[in-house]
Amino acid sequence: MSTAGQFHAADGVGDWRCLYHLVSAHFRTGSLARGVALVDAIGHLVDEAEQQYISIDLHQAGVTVSLSRRDVALARRISAAATELDIAADPTAVQLVNVTLDALVGAKVLPFWRALLGYRQIGDDYLADPARRGPGFGLQPMDAARPHRNRMHLDVAVPHDQAEARIASALAAGGQLVSDAHAPKWWVLADAEGNEACVATWLGRDEPR
Repeated sequence: MSTAGQFHAADGVGDWRCLYHLVSAHFRTGSLARGVALVDAIGHLVDEAEQQYISIDLHQAGVTVSLSRRDVALARRISAAATELDIAADPTAVQLVNVTLDALVGAKVLPFWRALLGYRQIGDDYLADPARRGPGFGLQPMDAARPHRNRMHLDVAVPHDQAEARIASALAAGGQLVSDAHAPKWWVLADAEGNEACVATWLGRDEPR
């Protein structure tokens, strides 16, 4: 599979955006019937092996398709199916939300959260919903307790070409920029009471997937 940079450099994938480990596209259908038609078309163009990599979220207004591997050929075929149905993509409408907990000893707390959420573990520090209903849950190591700072925050992965607009919107809504030291990998923002959240992109974490 390709890196995020290689995926975005490929032809025919302009509908798609890399978000952490996923690539996603949102198609504005405008009706449930058109959405069902697109999902049906996707169902006919993928083989049994490819089905395990696809997640589809169907709503009246649109269909979000996510691939858990950066498969350029599959993305092109899905976009072609949408084009044939005259359904346009809206790359600004995709995002991925993770809940992140700061932990001193991750191995001690992760089993609790795995059992509580009913999630499956991926690697040493990440949990995912096997039914794909809720956000991912990750651990961020810390060296010492931080009693005067919140230890749980949201990570909001957005398309790399939408990050600045999303940050500007959050700042205009009363937020503050805590740190851009790791940008464009992520920015740390906070609300008016200091509760933090991160806006993240694939830039700076361009590994094969």
